[in-house]
Amino acid sequence: MPSLSDHQFEFKTLPEVPETHAWTTLHDHPYTDDDSIPVIDLASPDDAAALIGRACREWGAFQITGHGIPFELLERVEAQTQRLFSLPAAQKQRAARGPGGITGYGMAVISSFFSKLFWSEGFTIVGSARDDARKLWPDADDADAEFCGAMEEFARLTKNLARRLMLWMLLSLGLSEEDIDRAGVLEGHDEVKPVLQLNHYPACPQPDRAMGLAEHTDSSFITILYQSSGVGGLQLLHGARWVAVPPIPGALVVNVGDLSHIISNGQFESVLHRAVVNRSRARISVAYFFGPQAHMTIAPMENLVSPNRGPVYRAVTWPEYLSLKKKLYNKTLASLRLPSCEEKWENKNEAKV
Repeated sequence: MPSLSDHQFEFKTLPEVPETHAWTTLHDHPYTDDDSIPVIDLASPDDAAALIGRACREWGAFQITGHGIPFELLERVEAQTQRLFSLPAAQKQRAARGPGGITGYGMAVISSFFSKLFWSEGFTIVGSARDDARKLWPDADDADAEFCGAMEEFARLTKNLARRLMLWMLLSLGLSEEDIDRAGVLEGHDEVKPVLQLNHYPACPQPDRAMGLAEHTDSSFITILYQSSGVGGLQLLHGARWVAVPPIPGALVVNVGDLSHIISNGQFESVLHRAVVNRSRARISVAYFFGPQAHMTIAPMENLVSPNRGPVYRAVTWPEYLSLKKKLYNKTLASLRLPSCEEKWENKNEAKV
């Protein structure tokens, strides 16, 4: 499997994609740009829950405008992210994630599942980025403050937005606010450290041979993503086709994660998505992962289980889920799926035979 030392080069100096980064599965499904995910204006909240619920069931993703996060802040976040990834490779290595580390500079965690490397680099922030930022800018008194200030403000506002979106999602399933409070899904999130993932996809001389980030689902309730204006690259699998998610100035992308798939008893789709690269322009994305408290048990919500639709997934603790995800990758949800009533009946009859 690839290691961080394999990744130490300047992308912009490469005239072609090396074999270490050459993918053969880039065209595994047809691609279309004739379809598009829903765009929902949160400034008109009267039907927000219904629109969001439909998007979660039919697409597993949607874009939002009117979300209340200032465009000026999004521009600052993009500028600071670009500033970080524009540093020389040796300087970025000062904040490299160590073995077993979860914060700092490095390759995507899912790299360990593949023999080929991604045409990308990342920086993970859990809680505060100040310790890692000081490693990147050790000689500047306020350089790390500019970076951390933008990221912390973005994380704070995005956390509040995520809570609002999750409430609308759950209300769309016919649950009441009392049902949601009793389930405790939205409790204690002020105590959960925010998780941001900063991604940089450099311009690529042979974009048909390189993968920015392989297909995956997110280990979260939802992921809220800002992608740099004017440069596409995000794709999601809808049916049997990859569909592009073009950036809309000031908009944010919301992806349904595995945990919402479980608590909705399979009604919301955990969307498979990936990132491709561009020949002439680099792309930046910043993802906020809205996850549970450390001790939380994830299970289909009680009010969504009935005699006609039993629990689709077994209960799993958050640490157990993360452990399974590290081993099983995109097969994690399937490993948690319970046999349906029909499957139980078939298995019982087969046992008699």
